[in-house]
Amino acid sequence: MSPFDRLHAAVQYHVVNSLGWASLRPIQEASIPPIMDGRSILLLAPTAGGKTEAAVIPILSKMLSEEWHHLSVLYVCPIKALLNNLEPRIQQYCSLLGRRAALWHGDISDSQRRRILKDPPDILLTTPESLEAMLISTRCDHEVLFGGLRAIIIDELHAFAGDDRGWHLMAVLERLGRLAGRDLQRVGLSATVGNPEELATWLVGAERPAAQVVKVEGVSSQAPEVVIDYVGSLENAALVISRMHHGEKRLVFCDSRARVELLAASLRQLEVETYVSHGSLGLDERRRAEAAFAAGTNCVIVATSTLELGLDVGDLDRVIQIDAPRTVSSFLQRMGRTGRRAGSRRNCLFLATDPDAVLRAAGLLRLWQQGFVEPAVSPLHPWHLFAQQVMALVLQEGGLARSEWHDWLHCMSAFHAMPPEAVATILGFMIESEVLFEDEGLLGFGKRGEQLFGRQHFMDLVSAFTAPPLFVIRHGRTELGQVHPSSFQEREGRPPTLLLGGRSWVILEIDWNARIAWVEPTKEGGKSRWEGSSLALHAPLCRSIRAVLAGDHVEEWLSNRARELFAKVQSDHDWCREGETAIVRDVRGRVRWWTFAGMLANRMLANGLEAQGLPVRSLDNYSISFRDADPEAVRAALSNLSPDSLTPNVPEKAIDELKFSAALPPTIAQHVLGERWSDLNSAQVAQGEPSRVIYHATK
Repeated sequence: MSPFDRLHAAVQYHVVNSLGWASLRPIQEASIPPIMDGRSILLLAPTAGGKTEAAVIPILSKMLSEEWHHLSVLYVCPIKALLNNLEPRIQQYCSLLGRRAALWHGDISDSQRRRILKDPPDILLTTPESLEAMLISTRCDHEVLFGGLRAIIIDELHAFAGDDRGWHLMAVLERLGRLAGRDLQRVGLSATVGNPEELATWLVGAERPAAQVVKVEGVSSQAPEVVIDYVGSLENAALVISRMHHGEKRLVFCDSRARVELLAASLRQLEVETYVSHGSLGLDERRRAEAAFAAGTNCVIVATSTLELGLDVGDLDRVIQIDAPRTVSSFLQRMGRTGRRAGSRRNCLFLATDPDAVLRAAGLLRLWQQGFVEPAVSPLHPWHLFAQQVMALVLQEGGLARSEWHDWLHCMSAFHAMPPEAVATILGFMIESEVLFEDEGLLGFGKRGEQLFGRQHFMDLVSAFTAPPLFVIRHGRTELGQVHPSSFQEREGRPPTLLLGGRSWVILEIDWNARIAWVEPTKEGGKSRWEGSSLALHAPLCRSIRAVLAGDHVEEWLSNRARELFAKVQSDHDWCREGETAIVRDVRGRVRWWTFAGMLANRMLANGLEAQGLPVRSLDNYSISFRDADPEAVRAALSNLSPDSLTPNVPEKAIDELKFSAALPPTIAQHVLGERWSDLNSAQVAQGEPSRVIYHATK
């Protein structure tokens, strides 16, 4: 019996006759046996590999064969835009079989939510935050709504696994499974990752068999077309894009919303048909742009990583990357948007705006050529989320016995591994600080907990991350998007102007209490700001950059301009050797230790060196610089570094960056944050490598 033969007869019929598919793709064939057997699985395939159907089709078959009714399947995505994009497709498959799908996220109206609660669909497409909101809501009968759950499909699993949203989702799944009275079958969909077996174990939690890994490699008869070009500025990048690939549909990635807006404005000034997509645009604005781009031919859409996550914007001819992404995984996702038509091939053009971007792109491509992909690793010790989950359970259950959290959450692997003394300390602190109160063994919200988290019906509890204080921008009744209030800076007494959606707007009025600003179009140039993190690079990429500086072959990817620039940068760093660090004193007498260990490791190394009296001036991803230091003194200090001295420096003020830190003892909050600021292994690798002293270097 073939895998296809195992599907319910109605599913087989509609696949062949209604959908008109001559056959299933390899990943779709491979997923059928384990899903039909009730196993949790991790599906790994390149972008556009058919992963959605590989999960949904056998799940729908089980729904028919086993007569699942009511809400039985959740489909979870990391971003609302992806849910909106998938819903029509999944609804089509459901409707062929007499079943229904529906959306539930932050943009769904109250009337739509009431309809869902009154008559739930068979599949609900949602986010972790929306699930949490439902669980703590008094308007939702949790056992009635979730009592029939059988399976959950998690799209873009790697995007969850790398941060606290993944831990939050895993905790929510444990609570949903207990409400349903069964272990939920878990189907994770992911791009290629460097640690599939570990990710499969993480997906199911503690005390359960690991998910089965189902992996199908992409097969292409043509090698991808990859080029690194050096253009020197964002304005020059716009000029290059305007003059190349006429008649083609181009997707351009920038790694900040501000640069997306600036590039889009420059392209429009050059009369290029340009659209914009990023998470701070209004929903209608984003949908219009993506729909217009999908229908166009000779046009450009400029986007952040939101369009990396599988959104369908039609057949693409080109992917263009401004500078370089931070990971091989992102590069593969982005390049994978191309080469889908017969006879076409995958491609990516890097337009580097500074020399460091050329190095990052070259280092990234070297890792890709070697088959390296970053592992998806969740942050250690998410104990602030333990506090959040206890508070959420107090709301969900209307009170919670002190030890009852264990019944709900003990199979969430991070909580399963928590030392009992840490649990006792956190719960004791929450009670002593009046975040919670305890009455005859039953926990409820305390006065301080109400003050900290009770606003808007405890909506601050639904998210595992802290959102910046953005202002909604409106033109009349249309919501254009959101910007940070630092965008509202007057210039010489004139009203501030913004860039949003690639167009300029002048501020007419600001309601500071409601966080709304009203605008009208203007021809005067503007600028918008959003808070973002610094460009911290991981150690394998930094070491790969050292390797290309030391002479590893990358010329095959370089344009003539990039090759000329690269030769100069290599000449300035002619002391680079793979497998060695260098303590360099330049012609001005400045001393710098070139570790190529990454930002996190360099912070730890700098702390250890400062503890020995070396005056650290600054650090970055590649090096640590010193004030008035002798190179030999630096080398001597390196030999004296001990593992105990390699610690992250976590200022007390930084604790506020950790959401729910107010519910943790300060020492535990510092410990949790310190784990996120650490890369001990890379620090020790850099310390253990031979160090050469170089005098009179130009760089």
